[in-house]
Amino acid sequence: MKVIVNSSEKKLKDGATLKDALAGEPYVKGAAVSVLLSTERTKKASNSFDIITDKGTMSIKLDDSKDAEIWRNSVENVKGSTLRWITHNLIAFGSFPTKIKGDRTPRMYRRYDCFFSLGGFDNDTTYMMIAKEDHKASYGAGTGRIGRVTKGRHIIDSMREGDTVMNISPVVSEQSTENVVTTSDPNFKLEGGMEISSYVKIELNKNSPMSSEHVLVASRNGSMKVGDSTGSLAVFTENTDVDMEIEESAVRSRGTVTVRCKGEGAGKIYAYRVKRQMIPQHNLAGNIIQGMHLMDMVSPKDTITVETVPKRILSVGMTQTAGEKFLRDMGIKQIRTGDTSDGSIIVAQEPEWTMNALEKGEAETLGIPKDGIHKISLDRKKSPKDCIYFEKVTGLDHKPIGELTVHFTFKGMPLITFDGDTQRGKSLYPGDEFKSCKKGDIGLTNQVRPQRGLIGIRLENSKEFGPTGEEPYGTNILGKFEGDLKKMMDGLKEGSRIYVTEREL
Repeated sequence: MKVIVNSSEKKLKDGATLKDALAGEPYVKGAAVSVLLSTERTKKASNSFDIITDKGTMSIKLDDSKDAEIWRNSVENVKGSTLRWITHNLIAFGSFPTKIKGDRTPRMYRRYDCFFSLGGFDNDTTYMMIAKEDHKASYGAGTGRIGRVTKGRHIIDSMREGDTVMNISPVVSEQSTENVVTTSDPNFKLEGGMEISSYVKIELNKNSPMSSEHVLVASRNGSMKVGDSTGSLAVFTENTDVDMEIEESAVRSRGTVTVRCKGEGAGKIYAYRVKRQMIPQHNLAGNIIQGMHLMDMVSPKDTITVETVPKRILSVGMTQTAGEKFLRDMGIKQIRTGDTSDGSIIVAQEPEWTMNALEKGEAETLGIPKDGIHKISLDRKKSPKDCIYFEKVTGLDHKPIGELTVHFTFKGMPLITFDGDTQRGKSLYPGDEFKSCKKGDIGLTNQVRPQRGLIGIRLENSKEFGPTGEEPYGTNILGKFEGDLKKMMDGLKEGSRIYVTEREL
C-alpha cells in the first residue's frame, strides 16, 4: 500500500504500522504524530459531506444520531440516486435500501433539514429528503433527521426531477479534527492513502536572533512539549524564565512562530493556526514549513518532534578540532582562543547565537584543558527550582558547560562562593534544612538572607554552616561537586572563572 509520510510517498506492506512508516524519518520516540485519514476512513470519521449533483455541490453536516450513522453507511447506495419528486415543502432523492425502522409519528422539520422517508413504509425504498420550508409531517421514518445543508443551499431551488447525485465525498480539511488523528502508538495500523506528519520544521527568522536562539534552545533535544492549546494557537511554556528584547514583529499568519518578549508570559513560544494581527509584544521567530497539520492537532502535554532551519550552531563541549569541523560544515570560520591545541575543550563560543554567527561568518572558540572542567551533579528531584536557578546563572540551561565567577575566597577558608543573581534570588524559597553539610555540597543562599542567590561549595564538613556560610534556615542544598576540589581551588581568586558540567567529556 502507499502512504504519504512527511510529504513524500512511501510503499509499505499491507498491515504496516506507524513504526514501519516512521523508519528513517525525523522522529523522537514517544512524540505525537498526526495521521490524515484515508478517504475510506474519513467517511467513517467525518461529519461533513459534499453532495455533488448536476446543478452543483451542496454540503451537509451530519447530526450525532443513529439516523446519521445509517446515512453514513449508506453513502454508496445514495450515490447515483435521482431527484424523484419536488413539492413546495421538499425535494426527495431515491430510492435506496436502508435498515431504518418504520415510524408514522408526525415530526417538525425546519428549512434545510436533511432527513429520511420510507416509500410505502418499506425501508427497501428509502428516500433522502431536504426541507425547503418549515413544516410538520409524517414520512414513515420517525424523526429520520440526518443533518442540515450548510453550504450550496442556493442550488436547491434550481433542481429539477431527474437531477442526479453524481458523487458524495467527505469534506477533508487538514484543520478538521474529524479526519486527522494524533497518536504516539507505534502499533497504530495504517491504511493506504493515509498522510503522516512525524515532525514540525521551523524556518527561523534572521532578523530576530535572540528569539530564534530561544526556539533553538527549547528544541535542542529534538522536541518540544505543548503547554497550552486553543483553536487559534499552540503554546510552548517550558524554559520561559528568560530576558527577551524587542525584535522584528509581523502579522501572525497561519504557521507563524513567535516569542513573547514583554509582559506576562515573556519567553513563551506561540505557533499560530489562524491569522492574528501584529503586536509589538511578540517577536517573529520563524515560520512552520513542514508538519502544519500536526501542529493543528496537538494538545496540552503532547510532545512533538521539531527540526529547525538552520540547525543550532554551538560548539561548546567539543574539542577544538571537532568544533572546527562542525563550524566549517555550517559555513563558519573558527578562530581559536585560550588553549588552541586540538584536544582542548571549547567552553565558550562568540558569537554564541546561531543567527549572529551566520551573519558574521566566523566564531571565536575558547578552549581549556579537559581537566579544567569540573564534574557536578544536581538533585533535580529534591530541589527542582534551585537547580533551575543554578542552570540559569551558570548557563547550563542552554549549553553543556556552564561557568561560575568567584565571589569570595581566601586560603584556608572552609568554603568558596560564586556570584549569583540577586533579582532571581527573590524567588528562592527556603528548602529542607540540612542536619550536616558535607564537603563538596553545592548550595545557595535563599530569600530569607540578605545575600540571596549567592552560590557556594563547601570545602569542609560542617553541622552549623552551609556552602555559602549561612545557617541551615538560610541555605538550600542543590547538588554535589564530583571533581577534585583541591585542583579546582588551585590559584583561584576573586573574579576567577570555573567551568562545570554534568556530562562525561
